[in-house]
Amino acid sequence: MSAVITTRGLTKTFKNHTAVDSLDLYVPHGVVYGFLGPNGSGKSTTMKMLLGLTQPTSGEIALFDRPLTRASRTALLPSIGSMIEAPPGYGHLTGRENMRIVQDMLDLSTAQIDRALATVRLTEHQHKLVRNYSLGMKQRLGIAMALARDPALLILDEPTNGLDPAGIEEIRTLLVQLASQGVTVMVSSHLLDEIDKMASVLGILSNGRMIFQGTRDELFHHSIPDLIIETPDPHAILAQGIAGTPVPEGIRISGIDKNQTADVIRRLAVAGIPIYEVRRVTQSLEDVFMDLTGRAGLL
Repeated sequence: MSAVITTRGLTKTFKNHTAVDSLDLYVPHGVVYGFLGPNGSGKSTTMKMLLGLTQPTSGEIALFDRPLTRASRTALLPSIGSMIEAPPGYGHLTGRENMRIVQDMLDLSTAQIDRALATVRLTEHQHKLVRNYSLGMKQRLGIAMALARDPALLILDEPTNGLDPAGIEEIRTLLVQLASQGVTVMVSSHLLDEIDKMASVLGILSNGRMIFQGTRDELFHHSIPDLIIETPDPHAILAQGIAGTPVPEGIRISGIDKNQTADVIRRLAVAGIPIYEVRRVTQSLEDVFMDLTGRAGLL
């Protein structure tokens, strides 16, 4: 697929701290790209560099196959909507008045403002003061501001932060719908289960470096789920020199691949140890994420 965002060796250093280290991003067209990483891993700094809000120390950024430079920034940014950190908005103004500021700044039509408010389902609340909005409504107003210019690329930093389950589902449905309409969505979140439900491509940062980038299936292919061997005598397995942890149904073994599993089963069969069942533990995105970021292994 064609790329909407690419970076080569993107690096940002603050004094003695490198926040982003030689980052190579590839964000395809028309996907929800889940940008993941522990707190302090460099996600927000990366997004700010993509928007020209922070200058890289070194490296290159291309948006829509065009290098992002001081000269090209003005031409590229109208195709990008964003919400970084806290949602914008003046509390003493209504939602509509906040949107009118965006309209005047970007020279947008009233139809574009109406469409953005309708997309995030704020039409009936547009005349309320923003200080009386719930956090979810403020988040939706921020996304409406990002959507008002009909962007081809949407960059959102923690758009579901602080929302209740209904609000989270609403934002997730919206972002998936936008991607189906051809908008490329780059979204960071610490809610891994939500990213798992919406993102088709994932990028995982740890200490400023990319440790994985690809599809969900490719990510899970890199992780080896624990093995459960059901047996009435787990201690007999440990006596064979096999490292594992006794569990109610038998023994749990970590980090062994298919060939190693076959060797373990053969050894147990030769020793005459009864085996009722052998299965892999079902993994979630959070399980794989913690595995990768815990050991920070490059893939």
